[in-house]
Amino acid sequence: MALKNVRIPYGSSEISFDIPEENFLNLILPADEGTELPYADEVIQNALNAPIGTPKLSQMVRSEYKIAIIINDITRPTPSSYLIPFLLKELSAADVPDENITFYFALGLHRALLESEMHHILGEDTSRRFRHVQHEVGTFPVTNLGTTSRGVPIEIYSDVLENDFIIGLGEVGFHYYAGYSGGSKSLLPGLSSRLSVIENHKLMIDKHSISGRVDSPVRQDSEEAAGIIGLDFILNVVLDGHKNVIAAFSGDFIAAHREGVKVVDALYKVKTTPADAVIVSAGGYPKDINLYQTNKALENATQAVIEGGSIIVVSECRDGIGNDVYAAWNRACTTPDDAIARFKNEFEFGGHKAAKTAAASKRFKLYLVSTLPPMDAKTAFFTPCITVEEAIDCVLKENPSATFNIIPYGGQTLPMTEK
Repeated sequence: MALKNVRIPYGSSEISFDIPEENFLNLILPADEGTELPYADEVIQNALNAPIGTPKLSQMVRSEYKIAIIINDITRPTPSSYLIPFLLKELSAADVPDENITFYFALGLHRALLESEMHHILGEDTSRRFRHVQHEVGTFPVTNLGTTSRGVPIEIYSDVLENDFIIGLGEVGFHYYAGYSGGSKSLLPGLSSRLSVIENHKLMIDKHSISGRVDSPVRQDSEEAAGIIGLDFILNVVLDGHKNVIAAFSGDFIAAHREGVKVVDALYKVKTTPADAVIVSAGGYPKDINLYQTNKALENATQAVIEGGSIIVVSECRDGIGNDVYAAWNRACTTPDDAIARFKNEFEFGGHKAAKTAAASKRFKLYLVSTLPPMDAKTAFFTPCITVEEAIDCVLKENPSATFNIIPYGGQTLPMTEK
Protein backbone atom coordinates (compact mmCIF):
# COMPACT_ATOMS: atom_id res chain seq x y z
CA MET A 1 0.00 0.00 0.00
CA ALA A 2 1.47 3.33 -1.08
CA LEU A 3 1.50 5.98 1.62
CA LYS A 4 1.51 9.76 1.34
CA ASN A 5 3.42 11.67 4.01
CA VAL A 6 1.88 14.97 5.12
CA ARG A 7 3.15 17.64 7.50
CA ILE A 8 0.81 20.12 9.17
CA PRO A 9 1.30 22.85 11.83
CA TYR A 10 1.04 21.78 15.46
CA GLY A 11 1.91 24.15 18.31
CA SER A 12 5.17 25.93 17.54
CA SER A 13 6.30 23.18 15.19
CA GLU A 14 4.76 20.60 12.85
CA ILE A 15 3.36 17.09 13.05
CA SER A 16 3.94 14.43 10.40
CA PHE A 17 1.67 11.52 9.47
CA ASP A 18 1.10 8.97 6.69
CA ILE A 19 -2.17 8.39 4.84
CA PRO A 20 -2.87 5.75 2.16
CA GLU A 21 -2.54 7.30 -1.31
CA GLU A 22 -5.80 5.69 -2.39
CA ASN A 23 -7.71 7.50 0.35
CA PHE A 24 -6.16 10.92 -0.15
CA LEU A 25 -8.39 13.39 -2.04
CA ASN A 26 -7.13 16.99 -1.69
CA LEU A 27 -4.64 19.11 0.20
CA ILE A 28 -6.59 22.33 0.63
CA LEU A 29 -4.13 25.23 0.66
CA PRO A 30 -4.63 28.98 0.40
CA ALA A 31 -3.76 30.61 -2.93
CA ASP A 32 -0.71 32.33 -1.44
CA GLU A 33 1.05 29.10 -0.48
CA GLY A 34 4.35 28.78 -2.32
CA THR A 35 4.28 32.28 -3.80
CA GLU A 36 7.07 34.80 -3.33
CA LEU A 37 6.62 36.98 -0.27
CA PRO A 38 6.46 40.75 -0.65
CA TYR A 39 8.91 42.86 1.34
CA ALA A 40 6.89 43.39 4.52
CA ASP A 41 8.52 46.71 5.48
CA GLU A 42 7.45 48.22 2.16
CA VAL A 43 3.96 46.74 2.42
CA ILE A 44 3.36 48.36 5.80
CA GLN A 45 4.99 51.69 4.98
CA ASN A 46 3.05 51.92 1.71
CA ALA A 47 -0.18 51.31 3.63
CA LEU A 48 0.60 54.16 6.04
CA ASN A 49 1.68 56.45 3.19
CA ALA A 50 -1.60 55.91 1.36
CA PRO A 51 -4.39 55.41 3.93
CA ILE A 52 -7.89 54.58 2.75
CA GLY A 53 -10.61 57.09 3.58
CA THR A 54 -8.48 59.32 5.82
CA PRO A 55 -5.43 61.59 5.66
CA LYS A 56 -2.07 60.22 6.79
CA LEU A 57 -1.90 59.46 10.49
CA SER A 58 0.79 62.12 11.02
CA GLN A 59 -1.61 64.69 9.55
CA MET A 60 -4.57 63.64 11.73
CA VAL A 61 -3.01 64.00 15.18
CA ARG A 62 -1.51 66.92 17.06
CA SER A 63 1.40 66.98 19.47
CA GLU A 64 -0.86 67.60 22.46
CA TYR A 65 -3.20 64.68 21.66
CA LYS A 66 -3.47 61.72 24.02
CA ILE A 67 -3.29 58.62 21.83
CA ALA A 68 -4.74 55.16 22.50
CA ILE A 69 -3.32 52.26 20.47
CA ILE A 70 -5.34 49.05 20.78
CA ILE A 71 -3.46 45.80 20.23
CA ASN A 72 -4.50 42.15 20.23
CA ASP A 73 -3.81 39.66 23.01
CA ILE A 74 -1.78 36.46 22.84
CA THR A 75 -4.58 34.44 21.17
CA ARG A 76 -4.17 36.39 17.92
CA PRO A 77 -1.26 36.06 15.46
CA THR A 78 -1.00 39.82 14.80
CA PRO A 79 2.74 40.68 14.75
CA SER A 80 2.22 43.71 16.97
CA SER A 81 5.84 44.16 18.06
CA TYR A 82 6.83 44.38 14.39
CA LEU A 83 4.05 46.77 13.41
CA ILE A 84 4.18 49.17 16.35
CA PRO A 85 7.39 50.99 15.32
CA PHE A 86 5.76 51.99 12.01
CA LEU A 87 2.89 53.64 13.92
CA LEU A 88 5.30 55.29 16.36
CA LYS A 89 7.24 56.76 13.44
CA GLU A 90 4.05 58.41 12.17
CA LEU A 91 3.19 59.75 15.60
CA SER A 92 6.74 61.03 16.06
CA ALA A 93 6.41 62.95 12.78
CA ALA A 94 3.53 64.80 14.46
CA ASP A 95 5.69 65.46 17.54
CA VAL A 96 3.53 63.33 19.84
CA PRO A 97 5.62 62.61 22.96
CA ASP A 98 5.94 59.10 24.43
CA GLU A 99 4.02 60.05 27.58
CA ASN A 100 0.93 60.86 25.49
CA ILE A 101 0.70 57.33 24.07
CA THR A 102 -0.95 54.37 25.84
CA PHE A 103 -1.24 50.80 24.56
CA TYR A 104 -4.41 48.86 25.46
CA PHE A 105 -4.65 45.09 25.15
CA ALA A 106 -7.95 44.05 23.56
CA LEU A 107 -8.78 41.20 25.94
CA GLY A 108 -12.54 41.11 25.47
CA LEU A 109 -13.48 38.29 27.84
CA HIS A 110 -10.17 36.44 27.42
CA ARG A 111 -7.86 35.75 30.35
CA ALA A 112 -5.40 38.36 31.56
CA LEU A 113 -1.96 38.28 29.98
CA LEU A 114 1.19 37.31 31.83
CA GLU A 115 3.84 39.99 32.15
CA SER A 116 6.09 38.02 29.79
CA GLU A 117 3.28 37.82 27.23
CA MET A 118 2.74 41.58 27.31
CA HIS A 119 6.45 42.17 26.75
CA HIS A 120 6.43 39.68 23.87
CA ILE A 121 3.44 41.32 22.18
CA LEU A 122 4.76 44.87 22.60
CA GLY A 123 8.45 44.21 22.14
CA GLU A 124 10.96 44.99 24.86
CA ASP A 125 11.65 48.59 23.79
CA THR A 126 7.96 49.52 23.55
CA SER A 127 7.07 47.83 26.84
CA ARG A 128 9.78 49.86 28.60
CA ARG A 129 9.01 53.21 26.97
CA PHE A 130 5.23 53.31 26.97
CA ARG A 131 2.34 52.90 29.38
CA HIS A 132 0.32 49.76 28.67
CA VAL A 133 -2.97 48.62 30.18
CA GLN A 134 -5.00 45.43 30.22
CA HIS A 135 -8.60 45.59 31.37
CA GLU A 136 -9.58 42.38 33.09
CA VAL A 137 -13.31 42.24 32.59
CA GLY A 138 -15.33 43.70 35.47
CA THR A 139 -12.36 45.30 37.24
CA PHE A 140 -12.32 48.73 35.56
CA PRO A 141 -15.07 51.38 35.33
CA VAL A 142 -16.98 51.63 32.05
CA THR A 143 -18.92 54.45 30.40
CA ASN A 144 -22.26 53.84 28.69
CA LEU A 145 -22.65 55.59 25.34
CA GLY A 146 -26.15 54.33 24.60
CA THR A 147 -27.16 51.32 22.52
CA THR A 148 -26.76 50.14 18.96
CA SER A 149 -29.77 49.81 16.65
CA ARG A 150 -29.84 46.12 17.62
CA GLY A 151 -30.22 47.01 21.28
CA VAL A 152 -26.66 46.17 22.34
CA PRO A 153 -25.34 48.47 25.10
CA ILE A 154 -22.21 50.40 24.18
CA GLU A 155 -20.09 50.22 27.31
CA ILE A 156 -16.40 51.05 26.86
CA TYR A 157 -13.68 51.27 29.51
CA SER A 158 -13.78 54.85 30.77
CA ASP A 159 -10.04 55.54 30.62
CA VAL A 160 -9.99 54.72 26.92
CA LEU A 161 -12.43 57.56 26.31
CA GLU A 162 -10.04 60.02 27.99
CA ASN A 163 -7.86 59.83 24.86
CA ASP A 164 -8.21 62.27 21.98
CA PHE A 165 -7.45 59.73 19.25
CA ILE A 166 -7.97 55.95 19.06
CA ILE A 167 -5.96 53.65 16.76
CA GLY A 168 -6.73 49.97 16.20
CA LEU A 169 -3.96 47.53 15.28
CA GLY A 170 -5.06 44.13 14.04
CA GLU A 171 -5.20 41.31 11.54
CA VAL A 172 -7.90 40.56 8.96
CA GLY A 173 -8.86 36.92 8.64
CA PHE A 174 -11.94 34.74 8.78
CA HIS A 175 -13.96 34.77 11.99
CA TYR A 176 -16.56 32.08 12.46
CA TYR A 177 -19.42 34.33 13.59
CA ALA A 178 -18.17 37.91 13.06
CA GLY A 179 -17.40 37.08 9.43
CA TYR A 180 -13.89 38.53 9.65
CA SER A 181 -11.47 39.57 12.37
CA GLY A 182 -9.90 43.02 12.56
CA GLY A 183 -11.32 46.50 12.15
CA SER A 184 -13.94 47.46 14.72
CA LYS A 185 -13.37 44.35 16.84
CA SER A 186 -10.58 46.27 18.60
CA LEU A 187 -13.30 48.14 20.53
CA LEU A 188 -16.20 45.70 20.59
CA PRO A 189 -15.46 43.15 21.94
CA GLY A 190 -11.85 44.21 22.59
CA LEU A 191 -12.33 46.97 25.18
CA SER A 192 -16.00 46.62 26.05
CA SER A 193 -17.81 45.50 29.19
CA ARG A 194 -18.95 41.94 29.80
CA LEU A 195 -22.57 42.97 29.15
CA SER A 196 -21.69 44.61 25.81
CA VAL A 197 -19.69 41.60 24.66
CA ILE A 198 -22.36 39.09 25.63
CA GLU A 199 -25.21 41.05 24.06
CA ASN A 200 -23.19 41.53 20.85
CA HIS A 201 -22.30 37.85 20.75
CA LYS A 202 -25.91 36.78 21.16
CA LEU A 203 -26.25 37.87 17.53
CA MET A 204 -24.18 34.82 16.54
CA ILE A 205 -27.34 32.73 16.33
CA ASP A 206 -28.44 34.70 13.24
CA LYS A 207 -28.04 32.65 10.05
CA HIS A 208 -25.80 35.36 8.56
CA SER A 209 -23.35 35.24 11.47
CA ILE A 210 -20.89 32.92 9.76
CA SER A 211 -17.33 32.98 8.51
CA GLY A 212 -16.61 35.00 5.39
CA ARG A 213 -19.56 37.41 5.52
CA VAL A 214 -19.09 41.15 6.11
CA ASP A 215 -22.84 41.43 6.67
CA SER A 216 -22.61 39.26 9.79
CA PRO A 217 -24.87 40.94 12.35
CA VAL A 218 -22.09 40.55 14.93
CA ARG A 219 -19.70 42.57 12.77
CA GLN A 220 -22.29 45.13 11.69
CA ASP A 221 -23.21 45.75 15.31
CA SER A 222 -19.53 46.05 16.28
CA GLU A 223 -18.94 48.59 13.53
CA GLU A 224 -21.94 50.66 14.58
CA ALA A 225 -20.58 50.75 18.15
CA ALA A 226 -17.06 51.66 16.99
CA GLY A 227 -18.49 54.56 14.99
CA ILE A 228 -20.23 55.91 18.08
CA ILE A 229 -17.20 55.40 20.34
CA GLY A 230 -14.81 56.88 17.79
CA LEU A 231 -12.29 54.50 16.25
CA ASP A 232 -10.25 57.10 14.37
CA PHE A 233 -7.69 55.04 12.45
CA ILE A 234 -6.64 51.43 11.90
CA LEU A 235 -3.60 49.56 10.66
CA ASN A 236 -4.66 46.02 9.72
CA VAL A 237 -2.55 43.33 8.07
CA VAL A 238 -3.24 40.07 6.25
CA LEU A 239 -0.99 37.13 7.11
CA ASP A 240 -0.13 33.95 5.26
CA GLY A 241 -0.20 30.52 6.89
CA HIS A 242 3.32 31.05 8.23
CA LYS A 243 2.32 34.35 9.89
CA ASN A 244 4.19 36.50 7.35
CA VAL A 245 2.71 39.90 6.48
CA ILE A 246 1.54 39.80 2.86
CA ALA A 247 -0.78 42.82 2.75
CA ALA A 248 -1.54 45.87 4.89
CA PHE A 249 -4.19 48.59 4.92
CA SER A 250 -4.60 51.72 7.00
CA GLY A 251 -7.15 54.49 7.41
CA ASP A 252 -10.91 54.41 7.99
CA PHE A 253 -11.88 51.43 10.15
CA ILE A 254 -14.50 50.21 7.68
CA ALA A 255 -13.09 51.21 4.28
CA ALA A 256 -9.55 49.99 5.04
CA HIS A 257 -10.88 46.81 6.62
CA ARG A 258 -12.89 45.98 3.50
CA GLU A 259 -9.75 46.17 1.35
CA GLY A 260 -8.23 43.58 3.67
CA VAL A 261 -11.35 41.45 3.28
CA LYS A 262 -10.87 41.44 -0.51
CA VAL A 263 -7.36 40.05 -0.11
CA VAL A 264 -8.47 37.42 2.41
CA ASP A 265 -11.28 36.27 0.12
CA ALA A 266 -8.99 36.04 -2.90
CA LEU A 267 -6.38 34.01 -1.04
CA TYR A 268 -8.26 31.92 1.50
CA LYS A 269 -11.70 31.14 0.11
CA VAL A 270 -10.88 27.87 -1.65
CA LYS A 271 -13.28 25.89 -3.82
CA THR A 272 -13.23 22.22 -2.91
CA THR A 273 -15.00 18.89 -3.27
CA PRO A 274 -16.29 17.54 0.07
CA ALA A 275 -14.66 14.27 1.18
CA ASP A 276 -15.80 11.50 3.52
CA ALA A 277 -13.40 12.85 6.12
CA VAL A 278 -11.22 15.90 6.72
CA ILE A 279 -8.03 16.34 8.72
CA VAL A 280 -7.70 19.94 9.88
CA SER A 281 -4.96 21.77 11.78
CA ALA A 282 -5.88 25.03 13.44
CA GLY A 283 -2.64 26.41 11.96
CA GLY A 284 -0.25 26.05 14.88
CA TYR A 285 0.41 28.44 17.76
CA PRO A 286 -1.33 30.71 18.72
CA LYS A 287 -4.33 29.54 16.71
CA ASP A 288 -4.19 26.18 18.50
CA ILE A 289 -3.33 27.63 21.93
CA ASN A 290 -6.50 26.09 23.40
CA LEU A 291 -9.67 24.27 22.39
CA TYR A 292 -11.68 27.49 22.59
CA GLN A 293 -9.66 29.03 19.74
CA THR A 294 -9.45 25.72 17.84
CA ASN A 295 -13.21 25.65 17.31
CA LYS A 296 -12.79 28.21 14.51
CA ALA A 297 -10.88 25.66 12.45
CA LEU A 298 -13.53 23.04 13.21
CA GLU A 299 -16.24 25.33 11.89
CA ASN A 300 -14.33 25.98 8.66
CA ALA A 301 -13.62 22.28 8.19
CA THR A 302 -17.33 21.42 8.14
CA GLN A 303 -17.43 22.88 4.63
CA ALA A 304 -14.95 20.27 3.32
CA VAL A 305 -16.67 17.08 4.46
CA ILE A 306 -19.90 15.32 3.49
CA GLU A 307 -22.83 15.30 5.89
CA GLY A 308 -22.32 12.44 8.33
CA GLY A 309 -18.58 12.28 7.64
CA SER A 310 -15.62 12.54 10.02
CA ILE A 311 -13.50 15.52 11.13
CA ILE A 312 -10.07 14.96 12.66
CA VAL A 313 -8.96 18.12 14.48
CA VAL A 314 -5.21 18.45 15.16
CA SER A 315 -4.46 21.08 17.82
CA GLU A 316 -1.86 21.22 20.57
CA CYS A 317 -4.09 23.05 23.12
CA ARG A 318 -1.17 23.94 25.40
CA ASP A 319 -3.51 26.16 27.46
CA GLY A 320 -6.14 23.45 27.78
CA ILE A 321 -9.79 24.29 27.16
CA GLY A 322 -9.04 28.01 27.35
CA ASN A 323 -12.26 29.27 28.94
CA ASP A 324 -13.71 28.38 32.35
CA VAL A 325 -17.33 28.66 31.24
CA TYR A 326 -16.69 26.48 28.18
CA ALA A 327 -15.04 23.86 30.42
CA ALA A 328 -17.92 24.01 32.91
CA TRP A 329 -20.52 23.51 30.19
CA ASN A 330 -18.55 20.54 28.86
CA ARG A 331 -18.63 18.93 32.30
CA ALA A 332 -22.29 19.70 32.92
CA CYS A 333 -23.74 18.77 29.51
CA THR A 334 -23.47 15.00 29.21
CA THR A 335 -24.91 14.81 25.69
CA PRO A 336 -24.87 17.11 22.65
CA ASP A 337 -28.61 17.62 23.03
CA ASP A 338 -28.06 18.85 26.60
CA ALA A 339 -25.65 21.57 25.41
CA ILE A 340 -27.88 22.67 22.53
CA ALA A 341 -31.00 22.83 24.70
CA ARG A 342 -29.16 24.79 27.40
CA PHE A 343 -27.85 27.30 24.88
CA LYS A 344 -31.36 27.93 23.54
CA ASN A 345 -32.57 28.76 27.04
CA GLU A 346 -29.46 30.31 28.59
CA PHE A 347 -26.91 32.34 26.63
CA GLU A 348 -23.59 32.36 28.45
CA PHE A 349 -20.40 33.51 26.78
CA GLY A 350 -18.13 30.47 26.58
CA GLY A 351 -21.10 28.12 26.63
CA HIS A 352 -21.66 28.95 22.99
CA LYS A 353 -18.53 26.95 22.14
CA ALA A 354 -19.98 23.88 23.80
CA ALA A 355 -23.25 24.30 21.92
CA LYS A 356 -21.53 24.87 18.55
CA THR A 357 -19.32 21.80 18.99
CA ALA A 358 -22.30 19.78 20.18
CA ALA A 359 -24.20 20.74 17.04
CA ALA A 360 -21.21 19.73 14.88
CA SER A 361 -20.94 16.38 16.71
CA LYS A 362 -24.53 15.56 15.73
CA ARG A 363 -23.62 16.06 12.06
CA PHE A 364 -20.11 14.58 12.01
CA LYS A 365 -17.90 12.15 13.90
CA LEU A 366 -15.34 14.33 15.69
CA TYR A 367 -11.80 13.23 16.60
CA LEU A 368 -9.18 15.27 18.44
CA VAL A 369 -5.38 14.89 18.41
CA SER A 370 -4.02 17.15 21.15
CA THR A 371 -2.30 17.33 24.52
CA LEU A 372 -5.64 17.53 26.34
CA PRO A 373 -6.44 14.80 28.87
CA PRO A 374 -8.68 12.24 27.12
CA MET A 375 -11.60 12.99 29.44
CA ASP A 376 -11.48 16.70 28.53
CA ALA A 377 -11.72 15.77 24.86
CA LYS A 378 -14.59 13.38 25.49
CA THR A 379 -16.63 15.86 27.51
CA ALA A 380 -16.16 18.34 24.64
CA PHE A 381 -17.83 15.76 22.29
CA PHE A 382 -14.62 14.57 20.60
CA THR A 383 -13.10 11.11 20.42
CA PRO A 384 -9.52 11.57 21.67
CA CYS A 385 -6.65 10.06 19.67
CA ILE A 386 -2.94 10.03 20.47
CA THR A 387 -1.81 10.31 16.84
CA VAL A 388 -3.30 11.36 13.51
CA GLU A 389 -2.69 7.82 12.20
CA GLU A 390 -4.84 6.44 15.03
CA ALA A 391 -7.69 8.75 14.03
CA ILE A 392 -7.29 7.83 10.34
CA ASP A 393 -7.45 4.13 11.28
CA CYS A 394 -10.71 4.75 13.20
CA VAL A 395 -12.27 6.30 10.09
CA LEU A 396 -10.99 3.56 7.76
CA LYS A 397 -12.29 0.78 10.02
CA GLU A 398 -15.80 2.11 9.45
CA ASN A 399 -15.25 2.92 5.77
CA PRO A 400 -12.10 1.45 4.15
CA SER A 401 -12.66 3.50 0.98
CA ALA A 402 -13.17 6.82 2.78
CA THR A 403 -11.65 9.85 1.06
CA PHE A 404 -9.76 12.52 3.01
CA ASN A 405 -9.32 16.25 2.54
CA ILE A 406 -6.46 17.82 4.51
CA ILE A 407 -6.47 21.47 5.63
CA PRO A 408 -3.12 22.56 7.16
CA TYR A 409 -4.28 26.11 8.00
CA GLY A 410 -7.86 25.57 9.12
CA GLY A 411 -8.10 28.78 11.09
CA GLN A 412 -7.68 30.92 7.99
CA THR A 413 -8.76 28.69 5.08
CA LEU A 414 -12.45 28.65 4.24
CA PRO A 415 -13.39 25.75 1.92
CA MET A 416 -16.25 26.60 -0.40
CA THR A 417 -18.34 23.98 -2.21
CA GLU A 418 -19.64 24.76 -5.67
CA LYS A 419 -23.12 25.53 -4.30
